[in-house]
Amino acid sequence: MKSILMGGEKIFRVYSPAVREKLSALCGLIPDKNFGPGDHVEFAGVEFIFSTWGMPRFSAEEIRRYFPDLRAVFYAAGSVQGFARPFLDCGVRVFSAWAAIAIPGAAYTVAQILLAAKGFFPAWRIMKSGDAKLAKKTAAAYPGNFGAKIGVLGAGQIGSLVISQLAPAQASILVYDPFLSAERAAALGVVRAELSEVFSACDIVTNHLANKPQTVGLLNYDLFSRMPERAVFINTGRGAQVVEDDLVRALSEEPGRMALLDVTHPEPPVRDHPFYRMENVILTPHIAGSMGNEVARMGEYMMQEAERVQNGLTVRYEVTKEMLETMA
Repeated sequence: MKSILMGGEKIFRVYSPAVREKLSALCGLIPDKNFGPGDHVEFAGVEFIFSTWGMPRFSAEEIRRYFPDLRAVFYAAGSVQGFARPFLDCGVRVFSAWAAIAIPGAAYTVAQILLAAKGFFPAWRIMKSGDAKLAKKTAAAYPGNFGAKIGVLGAGQIGSLVISQLAPAQASILVYDPFLSAERAAALGVVRAELSEVFSACDIVTNHLANKPQTVGLLNYDLFSRMPERAVFINTGRGAQVVEDDLVRALSEEPGRMALLDVTHPEPPVRDHPFYRMENVILTPHIAGSMGNEVARMGEYMMQEAERVQNGLTVRYEVTKEMLETMA
């Protein structure tokens, strides 16, 4: 059996030496070369591809020509939207480490929610000026976490993890997700709501909507202008879902509102964008997902999935054509 690595520059960090050694024994992985489209003369006999960010795109015709023996692509990252469909059309199974990448993304988001509900961000800014009394008074105006009203946009892998990790806070959680059934909402302990209700009622709104054409520009002034005085909008999802001029307008009209933006569109914001100057905007450079040692978890997940495939066991992270319609 023959398997290869194929992806971007981080591939040897995502698939650690120990994981590559195990995959060599399991499925004949060539452990020390990152293959690219130009290596197609070496693709004969390849049954498994182990990839990550930077997976090349192939047409169905190219897949049939170059990979006649290919059985599966194991993608040690999140969204497979950029490359998966032609492989699925050719009968090649696709697996994604979405559950692994969701762990740090959810933890990052929950940390921001818990801090935001305590008034941490404005209090920190005021405290740096030396006015401890005003900083504490400002923080005291926020609800705290017990019973806070949290809005979650999208109850997929990350959104669901956020919800479960907020359980100790006993928050009141409203969820907007067109694909969330009443039964699933009840199991999560949340209330389904429309976007307008989420933005009007919640102290904090966090975005985890799937990155689809129909969600581009979905979050606009009509929604942001409904946010209460000290409400916080968190975006660790996708920047293109936000009409940024509308967000700037709503934050300018009510400076007590705040936005914590790990993603923008484009990334980073263009030079001289208002976000850089606004005291009620905190920008971070898309760090919510897997970073540092966290990337190795994704390779571990795909190694374990390959073991399940090889041993005929029930798999956990397979992506189907139907799933592509709702996945990020």
